[in-house]
Amino acid sequence: MAGYEKSTSTGTTERAEMKAENFLPDDYRPAEDEPFMNDRQLEYFRRKLTAWKHELLEQSAETLEGLAESARSVPDIADRASEETDRALELRTRDRQRKLVSKIEVALRRIDNGEYGYCEVTGEPISLRRLDARPIATMTLEAQERHERRERVHRDD
Repeated sequence: MAGYEKSTSTGTTERAEMKAENFLPDDYRPAEDEPFMNDRQLEYFRRKLTAWKHELLEQSAETLEGLAESARSVPDIADRASEETDRALELRTRDRQRKLVSKIEVALRRIDNGEYGYCEVTGEPISLRRLDARPIATMTLEAQERHERRERVHRDD
């Protein structure tokens, strides 16, 4: 597992494991009564996104290890079919995780260039509750609902 360097109060450096709890501050939650997307909020979301990305990459590595181990030849046709079904499910899950990591990277770039937390469509702030629940959100709830209604209409055509 990957780690990172951490300075201690004595000035020495320790090696620490990268786990989600290392990234998320226990004592801070963004609040509506503070300036929107201030430095603390941006750091909170950066850490949340980074922890999520790390967790997904760790799960992906485990999935790849599992797929490599299950790549053996199974003589029984029913067992082979079952194993192939499991493998296809794992690959679909891996693909969803890959797409999610890509969206997380986009959100991190939006933090870096000052666009994070604002709707791509309207330019209005996305609610902190929405961002906390779905930190990769790029639209306000209203804009997202309009977008989904339009998609449904075009899909029905």
